Amino acid sequence: MTASQQQEIEQLLNQAKGLARRYRQLTGKPLGITGEVAEFYAAKFLGLWLLPAREPGYDAILQKGDKKLRVQIKGRCIPKKAKPGQRIGSIKLDKEWDCVVLVLMDEDLEATKIYEADRTAVEEALRFPGSKARNERGALSVNKFKSIGRLIWSHNTT
Repeated sequence: MTASQQQEIEQLLNQAKGLARRYRQLTGKPLGITGEVAEFYAAKFLGLWLLPAREPGYDAILQKGDKKLRVQIKGRCIPKKAKPGQRIGSIKLDKEWDCVVLVLMDEDLEATKIYEADRTAVEEALRFPGSKARNERGALSVNKFKSIGRLIWSHNTT
């Protein structure tokens, strides 16, 4: 993607975020663009190469030296008055991927922090006995993800 294309996409997403904010104000419900916004921020701030839509298992590639990591990207908007126990989207263990990146955003869909967890840590957390949501649907809480991952970007560090 060229710098010009990236700039145009960012402008479009800024417009979409404005519409999403207004939609939430009017309806109290999210518009449903969190995933796309999260993917854009992950690529922008982490230097990921985004893949075409609907790639099974992963959304992007991260080049680390001569190694290419397959990255699954998750996003979560956490408003100021959010209830505890927020969950991220389903993580499929039967698909190919090497790590998961979680982009946390505020109520304006602005990235605040990005966490990364490797496959081993995610698998262990998802297989730990006790939670139907976690074990059967592959849904980790945001707090659990933060505890097994590491902070790799924060808006305070840019």
